[in-house]
Amino acid sequence: MAGVMKAGDEVRLNILSALLKQNSVSPNIKQLQKYTGYHKATIKASLDFLVNEGLITGYGPKVDFRKFDYKLEVLVLMQADLTKKEFFKTFLSEIKKDPHLYSLTSLAGSGNYNLVARHIYKDVETFHKAVNKKYFEKLDGIHDFIKRRDIVYVTEPYFKMESRTGAMIKILRESRGYD
Repeated sequence: MAGVMKAGDEVRLNILSALLKQNSVSPNIKQLQKYTGYHKATIKASLDFLVNEGLITGYGPKVDFRKFDYKLEVLVLMQADLTKKEFFKTFLSEIKKDPHLYSLTSLAGSGNYNLVARHIYKDVETFHKAVNKKYFEKLDGIHDFIKRRDIVYVTEPYFKMESRTGAMIKILRESRGYD
């Protein structure tokens, strides 16, 4: 007798994880043909070209993390002393172990921030406890490294939420006069 499937069970998570691997999912040529009206050879050749040029880096699922009861996305703007290179290596090592922190990038602008981190958590309290334990209680010197930080909680309602890829396509179409 087959068990009951659940979105967060091990089998479904393994499949979602496999979908993120390179070449695991390929586009549906017939569906693309329906949307564009192009011949399948044109579509296949175009996809191969885009992949070979490095413009398409993969295909994969888009998962709504809120369905798994992770309702909080957190952006942390940081002013870090990047001259402390050895500490920065240690900091990056700890970050790579943290599945809740899914993005750490450089930041440039008119303010003093130079890093932005993106986290996913269930709630504010869990976020603060975990960050204190994983970083501030564990890493000696973190207070000298992070000079300033501001925390922003991304909440619903989303007034506009589109994919970066979709936005880039619209920008390119507009700038080239295709629309």
